[in-house]
Amino acid sequence: MDMVTAAERVIQEAQRQLAKGEWEPVTGDLALARETAAALAVAVGPTDVQEKLPRIDRLAGLREALAALAVTVARTHGHLAWFLADASSHLAPVLHWRVQDGPAGSSFGAVPPADSDLADAEAAIRLLAAALTRTGQGT
Repeated sequence: MDMVTAAERVIQEAQRQLAKGEWEPVTGDLALARETAAALAVAVGPTDVQEKLPRIDRLAGLREALAALAVTVARTHGHLAWFLADASSHLAPVLHWRVQDGPAGSSFGAVPPADSDLADAEAAIRLLAAALTRTGQGT
């Protein structure tokens, strides 16, 4: 499953829980959702901007986005943590990507991503940022 589809499924589950009142974010979660959305937006910009960046900068932005998600998961509990942990797990392949050449057998299993892989991960991050923005507004 591609990362966008995985993100959409996680977001749909979160939206369902919010709509049914199964997840009622507290004030602290709302603030964390807004902060995380902002961090994701900084890490991964608009498509037209990202596509012009060198691959190493695109990968660095994706790793920064994963770091922002990890920090938020570490700072909260309950539904927000579960939501972001699930989303992060679908983005985990980013951690095994490399854009620099490495000697055979010396790259710890890291593999070069295709441009479409980078774009897929960036789009998934944008979806998460939008969902977190909505959640942070209490909607």
